[in-house]
Amino acid sequence: MESNQPSLPQLPDNPRLRLDWLMETLGDANSRRLGLFRIPEELVLSVVMPVYNEKRTIDEILRRVRETPITKQIILIDDCSTDGTRELLQSWTPEGSNPQPDLQILFHSQNQGKGAALRTGFAHATGDLVIVQDADLEYDPAEYPRLIQPIVDGRADVVFGSRFIGETHRVHLFWHAVANQGLTFLSNMFTNLNLTDMEVCYKVFRREIIQGITLKSDRFGFEPEVTAKVARFRFPAEGGRRGRKCRIYEIPVSYHGRSFEEGKHIRPLRDGLRALYCILRYAFVD
Repeated sequence: MESNQPSLPQLPDNPRLRLDWLMETLGDANSRRLGLFRIPEELVLSVVMPVYNEKRTIDEILRRVRETPITKQIILIDDCSTDGTRELLQSWTPEGSNPQPDLQILFHSQNQGKGAALRTGFAHATGDLVIVQDADLEYDPAEYPRLIQPIVDGRADVVFGSRFIGETHRVHLFWHAVANQGLTFLSNMFTNLNLTDMEVCYKVFRREIIQGITLKSDRFGFEPEVTAKVARFRFPAEGGRRGRKCRIYEIPVSYHGRSFEEGKHIRPLRDGLRALYCILRYAFVD
């Protein structure tokens, strides 16, 4: 007996082609409301991922990064891991036992901190845009398209994610959130920005911006330092006119924070005081 039910279309295997099919089906207006955007094929996104003791999550986060329908340069920087992550990454190099040709893997000879790892990664970035990606599973790479869209549309030069403006998040660590919001408030006072989440991982930059500023913080001072320096950054002067400042946007992102028992690396008191020092230092010096 024949069924009268219409057959479902055969979707293409390629993630970019699946996205094209879905957007064509929904239409442009509905696609934008759902956060679906068509990314130019020629655009390259450099994903810079510091890695320190993330053997449990590195495979899964890379799977999610690879699935995003964007042409990518994926840069991993091992910051002298001691839990077996370093050996795993070494096996993925061209000389290793399981080469991963889509990964560019760099190694620090001693632990230096997230900021130092990011500096190493930024120096090797060749894409049009650069995004920071943690190696845990707290942030979702599926959100790349909407994070980069304000830059693709020509409306922004830098995009910050925000965990505090309306997206799904784990109910988690009250004092950690209070500290983040307090540091963001202090940072805003000196940068004259109105960010809601200066400490967020997800930051996207046009490559000429992130490679055009000098970063010095080795650990979690990276966040207030890069915020202060992006706020002051100016493009080169044109036609005798002073170069314009960065256009900065903020996009809500989901957040699935882990506890310290689950491997969270930040040390609230020490890193919070360091962030406060960096806010004050980079407000007035360098």
